[in-house]
Amino acid sequence: MTELTRPWVSVVIPIKDERDNLAPLTEQLLKVLGTREESRTASFEILYVDDGSTDGSGPLLDTLAARHPEVRVLHFDRNYGQTSAFDAGFRRAAGELVVTMDGDLQFDPADIPALLPLASRYDLVCGWRKDRHDNLVRKLSSRIAYLARGLVTGDRIHDTGCSLKVFRRAVVERIPLFEGMHRFFPALAKMHGFTVTEVPVRHFPRAHGRSKYGVGNRVFKSLYDLLAVRWMQSRCLRYRLRTDVTRDK
Repeated sequence: MTELTRPWVSVVIPIKDERDNLAPLTEQLLKVLGTREESRTASFEILYVDDGSTDGSGPLLDTLAARHPEVRVLHFDRNYGQTSAFDAGFRRAAGELVVTMDGDLQFDPADIPALLPLASRYDLVCGWRKDRHDNLVRKLSSRIAYLARGLVTGDRIHDTGCSLKVFRRAVVERIPLFEGMHRFFPALAKMHGFTVTEVPVRHFPRAHGRSKYGVGNRVFKSLYDLLAVRWMQSRCLRYRLRTDVTRDK
């Protein structure tokens, strides 16, 4: 793909059984991105990754893709998890910027423009759900994870679990992903020398479907994964070439 045809932004959204949310989410994204000044001179794309849905989300995504040229769909042959979905989306996203978000309508695509301007100064811009509309279990588990993560990684980001983020392309091409690592995008980005900031965004109660996370697969798994992140931080390659290197004659 040439620079002339490269989309200015790709929105990558993992989907697992979100059938009732897909049509309104797509319409909102098309409206928000289609009215941006950037879309007058370059295309944009919405890339859904169907993570083994069994509720009819897959066929509906194909219908949306047939109806809207901006929509692309990847289908896993079974459920592999959110990190795998992000990885597949990153590998196929063509945009200069990559936006991530969930497909549960708990984020408003209208908040994306609040993050975009900072992408000219920072490599990764993270959303921050200051006023969360989750149940007590999810709020408590997120608080525990935040405290533990801050002690271990030092990323100083309040809400790494917020999926609404804007990445510059170099970040998604550089950071390594393993299962569960989507929870540590800011720490992984900083580990490789990228700059990170955060912006408050709105958060809404879930209207359709149900959450895929609880204490067992959120808190305990996140705490275990912290050990892997800390190991990577301690072993990450960091070097610079001298600018006065001369060629061999």
